[in-house]
Amino acid sequence: MTFRQIAQRIRVPAGFVLAPLFIITARPTVQSLAAGAGLAAVGLAIRAYASGYLKKNMELTTTGPYGRTRNPLYLGTFLLGAGIAASGGAWWFIALFLALYLLIYYPVMMAEADTLRKLFPEEYERYSRAVPMFFPRATAYRAEESRERRRFDKAQYLRHREYRALIGTLAVFALLAAKMLLKL
Repeated sequence: MTFRQIAQRIRVPAGFVLAPLFIITARPTVQSLAAGAGLAAVGLAIRAYASGYLKKNMELTTTGPYGRTRNPLYLGTFLLGAGIAASGGAWWFIALFLALYLLIYYPVMMAEADTLRKLFPEEYERYSRAVPMFFPRATAYRAEESRERRRFDKAQYLRHREYRALIGTLAVFALLAAKMLLKL
């Protein structure tokens, strides 16, 4: 098994492993909760927006947020995770999150690029030359052959069950707020 395959398998479970450590060591303040919640909300919004466009492995999605970055779901995950990490008020946990994010998600993005390259060889090559892997470009990419502009599809959002990220985030912030208020 390659490191890319391992990264793909552990990316979600790693968060569940880190969650208890985070909750136990967090020392949230009103300021850390507010700053973290703002950043997490941006991440959630990007993830929700991106999931409404994605038709995984059925077509190469190049519209909506995918016209600015090839990985808006992972960009949203990064901002969401960074917001949660910041809300705990422990700088060492933010550094740990950043290191683990790079270690896990960079290989995952590379593996997914390989898959898309195989599924959509010519189209993906043009797209990947024009659209950055992670950091968004200022203007949206427009594929020459794409006459139809697909719009956000709420059914896709629901199909991807992206609402679970919102529920989980609200639960984390509720725990942190309780920990702060009860001085645990």
